[in-house]
Amino acid sequence: MFRQMQELSALIRSCRKERGAIDFEFPESKVILDAEGTPVEIRPYPSNVATRMIEDFMLMANETVAEEYCTREIPFLYRTHDKPDGDRMEATLTLIREQGIKVEKRSHEITPGEVQKILTSIEGTPEEPLISRLLLRSMARAIYTPECSGHFGLAASYYCHFTSPIRRYPDLQIHRIIKEQLRGRLKAERVEHYRDILPEVAKHSSEMERRADEAERETDKLKKVEYM
Repeated sequence: MFRQMQELSALIRSCRKERGAIDFEFPESKVILDAEGTPVEIRPYPSNVATRMIEDFMLMANETVAEEYCTREIPFLYRTHDKPDGDRMEATLTLIREQGIKVEKRSHEITPGEVQKILTSIEGTPEEPLISRLLLRSMARAIYTPECSGHFGLAASYYCHFTSPIRRYPDLQIHRIIKEQLRGRLKAERVEHYRDILPEVAKHSSEMERRADEAERETDKLKKVEYM
């Protein structure tokens, strides 16, 4: 079964790549702490067949659920990622061209597939870390919205966060909607209730995510400095 899951995972990834999804591969570090919270080791975060399988099935679950509720026009909470800002992207593309790297499109025409082409062309080169990060920073920030406007980075028309209801509130919120719908309790009154609350839920979740990300980055930096 695991071998078949591995094959299926590779197929899913291949389909995602074919439609033009962007795959930013940054080496992540894991800080090992002792019982007192003192950092004792910093090692690369493992990326292997198992982690890739989990990611592929997770993304597929997120897309499937989002498509189901978007096509049914049921009030829902989506994870959306807009096209990059033209000026910021143009500045990045100009710098990339100055490095002798071919870029076919201008900023206003940029597609996820074009960004992936650039990333593939610089793979393994000394410029890869810098250009990858510049491209990532020129992207829009993904946010939560009640509108299903798609996800630029994944080249997906439908996307939501469904797979982590234990640690992420937006997932918990849509699990509640899904359960009500499956149990036949999503009557007109409940639909109206969700239409009313979801804009504020989306705004609040996006703000809290930014705060959590910042806290995580600062804590990582603190522990790395402490270790050094």
